[in-house]
Amino acid sequence: MAHAAVVLASVSLLTFVFAALAPGDVLSEMKIDPRVSPETVAALRLRYGLDRPLPLKFGQWLQSVGRGELGFSLAYNRPVATLLWPRARNTLLLTVSATTITWLIAVPVGAWSASHRGGWGDRFCAGATTALLVVPELVLGLGLLLFAARTGYLPVGGMVSARFDELSGWDRVKDVAVHLVLPGTALILVTLPVLVRHVRSSFLEVLGTPFIQAARARGVPGPRLLFRHALRVAANPLITLFGLSIAGLLSASLVVEALVSWPGLGPLLLEAIAARDLHLVIGAVMCSTLLLLTGNVIADALLYVADPRVRSER
Repeated sequence: MAHAAVVLASVSLLTFVFAALAPGDVLSEMKIDPRVSPETVAALRLRYGLDRPLPLKFGQWLQSVGRGELGFSLAYNRPVATLLWPRARNTLLLTVSATTITWLIAVPVGAWSASHRGGWGDRFCAGATTALLVVPELVLGLGLLLFAARTGYLPVGGMVSARFDELSGWDRVKDVAVHLVLPGTALILVTLPVLVRHVRSSFLEVLGTPFIQAARARGVPGPRLLFRHALRVAANPLITLFGLSIAGLLSASLVVEALVSWPGLGPLLLEAIAARDLHLVIGAVMCSTLLLLTGNVIADALLYVADPRVRSER
């Protein structure tokens, strides 16, 4: 937890410095607007403290963090925290769903591919994962978006339909689930090839060990051998990979959310960067970092529970 706090503090400081040193600010567009006088722009800059020294800005932002506001968004004229929490919830819904489904697919597929090493199924799996790896996530998202637009099977954007408020409780859940299919599929296809290859590699190392060979010689069935014996030994690197996969999903979700207009942190961060809204940029980056650190903490906790050697070392 101490390491996570240091990382979060370092990310906030570096993001604040880099964002503050970038040319322009939220009032830059007003300078070229003939309807706004230079005196008005100067008064707004004085009111919001945009000309103050960088250390003083950072200190005032820290005070705002202590109050739970995470700064003030000049573009939205609201505290940043009120903008972040709904968007973070939507991003969390997307990434948790995609992570769960991806691992539920990757573990059995990777284990089956390892147990049939060199066979046609293993070669097909290797070819499919290679093909998915070379496709950029932007192209993959655009392809899925084009498919949804041409077929009409799935909504092409947003999180809910226009008549969402008129729906009942269960119908609202189904409506969100239908809108979740397109961005969720994009995230799954982006991360699945990497996970399948890592799972296959972990199982290959375990399947060659003497105790697995002895269990196979005693006639232990294949599924039981894979998911009851081999999976226990292969779990450690996979649990560590779980934390890293969350980082990949979060970075990919920024692109996917912007493509399909999913109201998550991705579009909010892009809007904040375009508007040069300093506090909102920092808040969105910190929120993404916090989600990443939470995933790593969960992975460490799972590793602590799964491996008695980690508990004995600590």
